[in-house]
Amino acid sequence: MTILGIGLDLVTISEFAEQLERSGTTMLRESFTAGERRYCQSKGTDPARSFAARWAAKEAVLKAWASSRFARRPQIGDNPYPLIEVVNDAWGRPSIKLHGLAAEFLPRARVHLSLTHDGDTAAAMVVLEDPGELADLIEGRETAG
Repeated sequence: MTILGIGLDLVTISEFAEQLERSGTTMLRESFTAGERRYCQSKGTDPARSFAARWAAKEAVLKAWASSRFARRPQIGDNPYPLIEVVNDAWGRPSIKLHGLAAEFLPRARVHLSLTHDGDTAAAMVVLEDPGELADLIEGRETAG
């Protein structure tokens, strides 16, 4: 097992809510999957808290991925946010599901996620782990086999 990268992101919920409420914004549609939008909008009177935490998670994944590619471009495209989806299991525990280019570039990586809210802040911590030879491939080292 190898840690490929770590990422941490903090979001001010009230500022994020203001951004979502701006006239003409396409942020929800362009940055969040349909499943994320359904989940957050089902969270009662303050869906911005859930959206902010998911935004922090997406940013933390990007930071972890970028740190795994030290001195090289992340190679994820112009709008990576819908490629990184926060999903919840039957008990409400969040995890990351990668789509498209993100899934192609990180085929076997495990993404460990922790989300939190406190007051007007949402935060996410991500650890990107290679359970096998992925780190060798990313670094350009030869693998046995």
